[in-house]
Amino acid sequence: MFYYLSGKVAALEPGLAVIDCGGVGYGCRVTAYTAGQLKLNQNAKLYITESIREDAFDLFGFSSREEQRCYELLTSVNGVGPKAAMAILSSGGPQNFTLAVMTGDEKMLTAAQGIGKKIAQRIILELKDKIGGSGMELDFSTGTSVPAPTQTSTAALANAALQELGYSPAEISAALKGADPSMTTEELVRYALRAMVMK
Repeated sequence: MFYYLSGKVAALEPGLAVIDCGGVGYGCRVTAYTAGQLKLNQNAKLYITESIREDAFDLFGFSSREEQRCYELLTSVNGVGPKAAMAILSSGGPQNFTLAVMTGDEKMLTAAQGIGKKIAQRIILELKDKIGGSGMELDFSTGTSVPAPTQTSTAALANAALQELGYSPAEISAALKGADPSMTTEELVRYALRAMVMK
């Protein structure tokens, strides 16, 4: 089992990156998001998810654990294969994908090639609780900065979405300081992201 590959980027083509590890070139299928962070002849580290079928053995490479987790969540949805999952992550990256699921934004998902409205609705329906649930586990395990038990469900969902994007509880707490408690989940997430960008 491959966990990650670390080495020089030997080749970079649309949808494909070749990582040279000790003289062996591993071809990895990558999203546009990951490809944009790679540079030819420079060292890179890709987290790997394998796909083994009778007629193929594919390696899917991701520049972050967050993107890999999003890919694995997507491919757990019935009707969403590796190609569709990579298309969705290519069109918006893990941050936009997570935000789209948490806020029910079908348009962002259908912007990806080959993704219709029905599949987009199924992705949102099946993954909204999973993404929120994993974020909530993080909230309660940190113990210090996030007052999770007293949060409204809207604030809790916003916290979950932001943690899925890779922000720490301390960063989220600071970014949401002064936010209007009557805001929707989507408004809270956008408020926090604006605050983090303007820091």
